[in-house]
Amino acid sequence: MGKKFPQSNYRNIIKVAKKLGFYFYRSAKGSHEIWRRADGCYTTIPHHGSKSIKRKTLKGIFKDLQITHQEFIKLRKGKK
Repeated sequence: MGKKFPQSNYRNIIKVAKKLGFYFYRSAKGSHEIWRRADGCYTTIPHHGSKSIKRKTLKGIFKDLQITHQEFIKLRKGKK
């Protein structure tokens, strides 16, 4: 069936987003950040320190980053 859906925190998501060409754009309401890419894609990433991000939120971020959870796992480990 594939690899297990990953658990992740802010730091891991930012690491992958930077590898995909995203950069910090601005702070949003509360503790959320907007990250953009030169082609106009953007995503909102919650900044809650080392706390794990909920699965549904991660799915939305992966959709915005245009990757699957398998690709996220590879990028997080440093493989491209």
